[in-house]
Amino acid sequence: MPGVTVAAGDLLHLTRDASVQFSRPITVRVIRGRTDWHTYDGWVWIDAYQLDAAGDAVRRRTLYLMPSGARRLTPQPRQHRPPSSPPRHRRPRDRPWSGRRGADGGGRGRGGVDVGSPAARGSDAARLVGWQS
Repeated sequence: MPGVTVAAGDLLHLTRDASVQFSRPITVRVIRGRTDWHTYDGWVWIDAYQLDAAGDAVRRRTLYLMPSGARRLTPQPRQHRPPSSPPRHRRPRDRPWSGRRGADGGGRGRGGVDVGSPAARGSDAARLVGWQS
């Protein structure tokens, strides 16, 4: 059936009638027809998004098919889906210290360990010398 065209935005159901490569039918939304690629009469190259059952694009594909074998679908209005989880609002973290120094102004960080000590760095010198914080 010459003269059948495929346009951007078309929703197509592709089966073996469109091409033997579609042994498992797929649904696509056409991005564009590749008119710059020469082909046999009645066949076209298209760029399209393959859609899942929910109508979401899952893969971009370049396809070779006969438009006369493709079944045009009418797009269904999309239902707004709520997010899978409610948005989390971040709460400011309480910080009893400011910067690298503790609240008492000393050089101690979390846990009361002197941040500059060999014990805080986990060095062997702390064990050999018996460093006490």
